[in-house]
Amino acid sequence: MRTNHQTRRALDKIDRNILRILQADGRISFTELGERVGLSTTPCTERVRRLEREGIIMGYNARLNPQHLKGSLLVFVEISLDYKSGDTFEEFRRAVLKLPHVLECHLVSGDFDYLVKARISEMASYRKLLGTSCSSCPTCASPRATSSWKR
Repeated sequence: MRTNHQTRRALDKIDRNILRILQADGRISFTELGERVGLSTTPCTERVRRLEREGIIMGYNARLNPQHLKGSLLVFVEISLDYKSGDTFEEFRRAVLKLPHVLECHLVSGDFDYLVKARISEMASYRKLLGTSCSSCPTCASPRATSSWKR
């Protein structure tokens, strides 16, 4: 029996170009996308739909300007867990992703276990995030945070 991964064909140069362009502009028309990769509209559309069906394209997102919203401060929190098991990792990840300011939660290798990305509006929210992220899991060691001043 073949898995989805085994039946998927390799990406060719046109597929990679389509993906690169869509990452920069997910709202580009199929006509313009086709022109940029050297295809007519129909084959270009078919390729994009195939990339979506195969799960290579997982979705499309809007990039928001944080300065027009509450939450203009981007922070990254490094978190180590005292007790490390598969269940502990998953429980921690689920709990942290429920926090309102958290955008992403990555299990990483290196000196800490998780890198949490959050967007907050003020320093009080920053301190609350640090406290809440650790209280979400009893095995959490002290978090260490860094803020991003400019992207």
